[in-house]
Amino acid sequence: MTTFDATTRVHAFRDDALGEHDAVGLAAAIRRGEVGAAEAARDAAERVRAVEARLNAVQVHLDDPAPATGTGGAFAGVPTYVKDNTDYRGLPTGHGSAAFTPKTARRHAPFARQLLSTGVTVLGKTRLPEFGFSPTTEYEDAEPVRNPWHTDHSAGGSSGGSAALVAAGAVPIAHANDGGGSIRIPAACCGLVGLKPTRGRTVANAQSRQLPLDLVAEGIVSRSVRDAAAFLAAAETYRRNPKLPPLGLVEGPSARRLRIGFLIDSPNGVRSDDPTRAAVKDTVAALERLGHTVEPVELAVDPSFTDDFLTYWGMLSFLLGVTGRTLGTDFDRRRMDSLSRGLRESYLATWRRTPGVLRRLKRTREAYAASFRGLDLVLSPVLAHTTPRIGHLSPAVPYPALVERLLSYVAFTPVNNVVGTPSISLPAPNATEHGLPIGVMFSARPGAERTLLELAFELEADRPFRRIQDV
Repeated sequence: MTTFDATTRVHAFRDDALGEHDAVGLAAAIRRGEVGAAEAARDAAERVRAVEARLNAVQVHLDDPAPATGTGGAFAGVPTYVKDNTDYRGLPTGHGSAAFTPKTARRHAPFARQLLSTGVTVLGKTRLPEFGFSPTTEYEDAEPVRNPWHTDHSAGGSSGGSAALVAAGAVPIAHANDGGGSIRIPAACCGLVGLKPTRGRTVANAQSRQLPLDLVAEGIVSRSVRDAAAFLAAAETYRRNPKLPPLGLVEGPSARRLRIGFLIDSPNGVRSDDPTRAAVKDTVAALERLGHTVEPVELAVDPSFTDDFLTYWGMLSFLLGVTGRTLGTDFDRRRMDSLSRGLRESYLATWRRTPGVLRRLKRTREAYAASFRGLDLVLSPVLAHTTPRIGHLSPAVPYPALVERLLSYVAFTPVNNVVGTPSISLPAPNATEHGLPIGVMFSARPGAERTLLELAFELEADRPFRRIQDV
């Protein structure tokens, strides 16, 4: 039985300049002169203030937000937030960590400039778990980011602050990035659209380009498919990667019927829980009713994939411990949270495996490509079980137990980060017993965002996404 009451659900929708607009709709109202950009920013800030005490989603508020300069853009005047692992000139970048005192950024990060090119008005920065390592935005010594659908539950991670604000209606879109599921996981937890682009589709930040295997893709979370499509089209206008097929603006479904493979359990043996299985099976039935061909598929990744990914994640924590003084001169790796420290210590015990780990992870693209023979897309869960309560994945949980819980939860998303392929989380019509959203995920070949978006438009029209303000 779905349960909701005023003590567990929170949203900011009201009769003001933002109304119930998505970003595309609000930008159109601003262009028509029905709403002013300053008015939209003011009302968004008021919405944030109305929900922030219960959501804890914001890291930094801008006292005097200014619309992006330039010639307009697809989202001209739309208020938004930047995730606090990305430099925004004049604001500190804290990476969710208590291990150092953040420095004020002297310039915008490359992706921040791409985001600003769309015309948005930045109101501040959103919270994330330490260095984005966790699929929940929780801390050892600070309040967690809470899910607006049910505040006893996680908003996901690592883009949990952004997802909470968008799901609550405080802003239409917000910046998110994804190094192991960090766009798709909070989108699934909060009932949003979360598209992780192909590696290189959006501008990478400097840290990502220095790694032996770049896992991170930049993007947004949104409440509508058309916002996701409009963002990628606008980002491409700013900078198109010549190594990828051009995308342009996707505006609706395609008449082409697809061959879609589906899997319900993780290729490495993690079994999905019953509500998640039901969401995937319901989506399979909808796809078949719409005329698509759907068939079971196996994603034959290396049996060591999970251990290898965890080793690589540990290497990232180790590198942060070594280079942390570039973030703040008082950086102290002993003040990193227990998840970060556990990852680092685990890596130090197995670092000699690194060359083999990198070699096997890079070979994952071969198994991924083989799984797509004769298929256009693959459907799967986003997560192996539904959104947990606050505390279940907290960094305060002892590391061995926490890692076991993490691996039985985040069992589907990392493959796309390793291979660099696009993947989208969409809300299923199903809900958990607490009324929380459940996400389903479609994955594609490199550069095939158009196919993902066209199908997403079709499913959104066929089964409109649940709205928090209507429940």
